Amino acid sequence: MTRLAIIINQDRCIGCQTCANACKMENNVPMGMLWNRVITVGAEVVDGAVGTYPNLTREYLPMACQHCDNPQCQLVCPVGATYTDDKGRVLINYDICIGCRICMASCPYNARVFNWEEPVRNPDFNYGHRDVPVRPRGTTEKCTLCKERTDEGLEPMCVTCCPTKARTFGDLDDPESAASVLVRERQAHQLLAELGTEPKVHYFK
Repeated sequence: MTRLAIIINQDRCIGCQTCANACKMENNVPMGMLWNRVITVGAEVVDGAVGTYPNLTREYLPMACQHCDNPQCQLVCPVGATYTDDKGRVLINYDICIGCRICMASCPYNARVFNWEEPVRNPDFNYGHRDVPVRPRGTTEKCTLCKERTDEGLEPMCVTCCPTKARTFGDLDDPESAASVLVRERQAHQLLAELGTEPKVHYFK
């Protein structure tokens, strides 16, 4: 078995948005959409702060699809467009997706976006990995753990480009992988673990 995962060190995250932009470029994500985003915890705006000057704090929470072992999006998809592959990645078959958006409603991590109109890209051509499928109007899309890269044995682009090395990629079913070691030694936690979705993305500080 293989269960690909990303482990995130929140103390290292500086909110630079490099992961979001690297993901967008690698995966041909249209304008106005992000698969990867960085939330400023407790703040009302991106890169805001919590508290009253001079006693301010700022904490960043990188967010994307959690690639759950028990994905609610997959359970509710009426046509089987959402599926888990043999590497543990939760993916979407865009040829089957009917755009009902039930998966979006069921995801507790708000991890999907929807193509309401014909996708617009600037520059006016497709970019990123040559094998990334182009998603048409009327379909949902989300993080794939850079399937095309990881199929080639490479890391997801967000991991490769993170300037502070806040992200670690690996196989949770390999006890010797860097990802498994971090989960054990740093007691990394899952978001909304109480829901039983069993995310493969873990966080620690």
